[in-house]
Amino acid sequence: SGLVATITSVLAIIWNFIYNSGFEYLESKFSRGGRSLPCRAIHAVGFEGGLALMVIPMLAFALGISLWAALLTNIGIMIFFLGYTFVFNLAFDRVFGLPLSAQPAKAA
Repeated sequence: SGLVATITSVLAIIWNFIYNSGFEYLESKFSRGGRSLPCRAIHAVGFEGGLALMVIPMLAFALGISLWAALLTNIGIMIFFLGYTFVFNLAFDRVFGLPLSAQPAKAA
């Protein structure tokens, strides 16, 4: 389980960088400024969903179980981290401010 935890952590770090870079790029192109609760929900679901697509097959392989069993094994932690991701990002933005991609464009 230590190896599975380490691989999952490394995947989460790499996915965090890739996903947030892409999300902020799209946000800079389409956002009118600010982050609404639906935008935050989409961000959290997208992040956790993408991570699940990587972790569940790895978990199935490492434990020698089916994908369905791996999903069922992982579903509780996925639900917890979905909420955690949403609340963490909301708190982070409140403490440190929104990234440039989510700030309103300044009039020239």
